[in-house]
Amino acid sequence: MADSLFEKIAEALEASTSLSRLEARGTLRLACKEAGVDTKNASAHHFEVVLQKLMPNELEARGIPDAAGVCETLATAARELGAASESGGDSPEDIFGRLGG
Repeated sequence: MADSLFEKIAEALEASTSLSRLEARGTLRLACKEAGVDTKNASAHHFEVVLQKLMPNELEARGIPDAAGVCETLATAARELGAASESGGDSPEDIFGRLGG
């Protein structure tokens, strides 16, 4: 699920900016790597934090206008995607997460 979440966020980043598909995916991967977040195991919350804390600087360095606004929009989308997936998730991680473990 998390990898598809990465894909969705990367696609939204590409659509929201002038970055190519490869640039959007690479930029998101670099920010996740800097945060110590594995894109294959990351939750929506992990992506949300990366988008709010690290991505604005990454996008500004690439000349993207209104980087903070773009990142806030993407963080909101990540939060909503996470809420939608949590409502039906029955993986062990989902179950233990709901139990607080």
